[in-house]
Amino acid sequence: MTVVAFRTGTEVEVAIPLALQHLREGGLLAHPTETIYGIGSRAAEPELAALARLKGRGEEKPFLLLVSSREMALWYGLMFNNAAQALADRFWPGPVTLVLPGAEARLPEALRGPNGGIAVRWTSHAATATLIDRLDEPITSTSANQPGRSTAPGVGAILDMFGESVASGELLVLDGGVLGNVPPSTLIDCTSPEPRLIREGAIPLTEIRAGVGRLAP
Repeated sequence: MTVVAFRTGTEVEVAIPLALQHLREGGLLAHPTETIYGIGSRAAEPELAALARLKGRGEEKPFLLLVSSREMALWYGLMFNNAAQALADRFWPGPVTLVLPGAEARLPEALRGPNGGIAVRWTSHAATATLIDRLDEPITSTSANQPGRSTAPGVGAILDMFGESVASGELLVLDGGVLGNVPPSTLIDCTSPEPRLIREGAIPLTEIRAGVGRLAP
């Protein structure tokens, strides 16, 4: 089965074992988040290369990681400076992605951006977070769209853009329904003591500054 219902509690419990098996066998996954649909995989080199091919972009552009707790990020050696700690305390789980240093030799270097950090977010989508928790490792994620096309609001658009991969069994789709018109996550670089805003998204900069004061970008 290539499209699996992922809305009610019962559907999630049925879907998670299928998704875990698919991921552990090296497959790719389309899944809902608290913002937009993402496509991702386990954080392993072959899967990252397959994800880059599916996405239609160069392998030099890294994908972010979704975790199900701050402890998961710490276990992989990602490091939180004062700003990152304050931002995570205030906005995690939620649509704020932090670019963090560390994780050398624990995560693929293909995830590391030009600034030396790895983008990570504790997702607040309960079903997707449960999946990650049961997998007991992060999954990579990127917006479910092809270059130049809008992000997929639901399964119909995912099938339209990635139908061949779905039909072949490479891409398993978790159908979380049609998502609202929510911007992608706010992206903040915390690789240096002074945080830097890379992309303003679902959480506006004014709210970031109200939440963490002088530790905001």
